[in-house]
Amino acid sequence: MKKISSISIAALLLVVFATGIVTAQTRKAGINAAAFLKVGVGARQVGMGSAVTSLNGDVTNIFWNPAGVALRDEKAQVSFTYNSWIGGLKQNAVAASYNMEGIGTIGLGVMTLGISGIIADRDIYPGNAALTALQIDQATADTYDYMDMVAQLTYSTYVMDRLTLGASFKFINEKIDDQNATAIGFDLGSVYNIGISNWNIGARISNLGGDMKFYDYASPIPLTFSVGTSLVPVRIGSNSVLLAVDLVKPQDGQQYYYTGFEYNYNNTVFLRGGWKMNYSYMGLAGDGIDEGTTLRQGVQTSLEKGSLGAGVRVPMAEYTIALDYSYTVFTSFSDVHRLTLHLSMK
Repeated sequence: MKKISSISIAALLLVVFATGIVTAQTRKAGINAAAFLKVGVGARQVGMGSAVTSLNGDVTNIFWNPAGVALRDEKAQVSFTYNSWIGGLKQNAVAASYNMEGIGTIGLGVMTLGISGIIADRDIYPGNAALTALQIDQATADTYDYMDMVAQLTYSTYVMDRLTLGASFKFINEKIDDQNATAIGFDLGSVYNIGISNWNIGARISNLGGDMKFYDYASPIPLTFSVGTSLVPVRIGSNSVLLAVDLVKPQDGQQYYYTGFEYNYNNTVFLRGGWKMNYSYMGLAGDGIDEGTTLRQGVQTSLEKGSLGAGVRVPMAEYTIALDYSYTVFTSFSDVHRLTLHLSMK
């Protein structure tokens, strides 16, 4: 057990060290394929500002930190998420986990993001067979569909009384019109409970894997490092307040700081809020335009403002049903609404 503990702590420190390395690198935005993997899943998670690296015991965490999927007192969980995303895109996600006693928790997750019936504006060369043969776009339909999909298998387990480790294997596919690209990815994560005030620390590496290639151009999937902590500083009877903070470093962006809270009233009603430092427009004007410099005018620096959420949990004899909602405010796009239905079996 001591050997397992040492290995686990070393793995956690490796994640932190790797995060520091990537933070020091300068990468340009827009270099990654499969950008849909950055769209948050779960009304509870997004309602807390996506500061969820250190949360555990929730099957929807399969799309965040695989270590947070491990079950201890429950037999199984299932969740369904619907997200009316920006630009008419629709996100749907389903996740299921099963606690195999003495082995660990096995999870399955599928998430899609897409839109149908886009009017096609094709570059065609009628009457010129030579040019037609050279054109890239060979489809002929008046409309086309765009659909991204990730399917993943997750394993998570308590290697110690307070430490969970998890890993996910992911199959990633992007399809637009008649073109497809695929990639394989992996997530690794850990969550450790310090033992006081339900204080957790967590770390994850998301989207380790190969490139996705459309035609002759290959791009990496969005590698992301994150460390986070959460605790319950206030607990009065069945009421409590949960606070969470994440440090998130995407491969193609700067360092972000996600913050969130959750107020629990009688283990039945939940209120949530979240803000992303260095991402949301804190300190900027209401339209998200920065102050500019002597060399340039102000520019749009962020689209997302912040998130709010609420949830209700209904316990039964053998099951618990929960319905969560989150609302994310944007500066240039329509605001985003998410719903998650969650079922737990004892």
